Amino acid sequence: MHQGNQTTISEFLLLGLSNHAEEQNLLFVLFLGMYLVTVVGNGLITLAIGLDIYLHTPMYLFLANLSFADISSISTSVPKMLMNIQTKSQSISYESCITQMYFSIVFVVIDNFLLGVMAYDRFVAICHPLNYTTIMQPRLCILLTVIPWVLSNIVALTHTLLLLQLYFCDKNTVSHFFCDLASLLKLSCSDTTVNELVLFIVGLSVIIFPFALILFSYICIVKAVLRISSTEGKWKAFSTCASHLTVVLLFYGTIVGVYFFPSSIHSDDRDKIGAVLFTVVTPMMNPFIYSLRNKDIKVALRKLINKKSSCL
Repeated sequence: MHQGNQTTISEFLLLGLSNHAEEQNLLFVLFLGMYLVTVVGNGLITLAIGLDIYLHTPMYLFLANLSFADISSISTSVPKMLMNIQTKSQSISYESCITQMYFSIVFVVIDNFLLGVMAYDRFVAICHPLNYTTIMQPRLCILLTVIPWVLSNIVALTHTLLLLQLYFCDKNTVSHFFCDLASLLKLSCSDTTVNELVLFIVGLSVIIFPFALILFSYICIVKAVLRISSTEGKWKAFSTCASHLTVVLLFYGTIVGVYFFPSSIHSDDRDKIGAVLFTVVTPMMNPFIYSLRNKDIKVALRKLINKKSSCL
């Protein structure tokens, strides 16, 4: 009982991705594998950037933050899901559920903002190469790193404080594998009009503003690249932002594919698919995209692996 938080229930039940008992072992192995790949891959990138002095540049500072956010994003939901499968328990306490929801919002939102910041960095590097070091000074880089973290926490805190005002009566079964805000709003026996309005306005803003910055940056980048006379120069300029562009297409392609195209899939299933793509698949793919398409990262990772091998 949590009278201070205006709720009459003490726990929620997470239904997970499937109700079929025979599929649980497969889901456990699959998601454990994806979790380990994500943590190891993003961890290696963060470690390589931190240890290699040649990667202490704005672009890799933002990439290290993105990798850390991806590790954190998948860690908010998957470990609990794996534990529930292993223990055959679906319960999560009210406090843990609210905490999980808070951090899941933080890390999805910060991915959005960081992709916008990284696009701006590529815009300055390609469109204003001679002034790059003057514009991207340490103070600005720190500001561009801190602001996404602050804004994402403000967004998450806003949704959390509004949710804490709601009553939860009889229904406590969450049709999801983690405590998703939209799923929790469906369970409340209070009027959720304000919550849904804020969710729509803030959610739209969080998507539109970074996307607008990315779109503006790449329009300017394309114009700048087309003005380069040599084919080699064009390819070199494009290759510096190829990894970021791939991640952007993956991230926003997921949003468009899952939420904007008409689908016969039930809305709950569609939300689960979207959540898996955002919180599991995209964070897992990012290390492969950046390590396979970025020569500096490949060199740094090779150095790191060779250094570890020589110490053994």
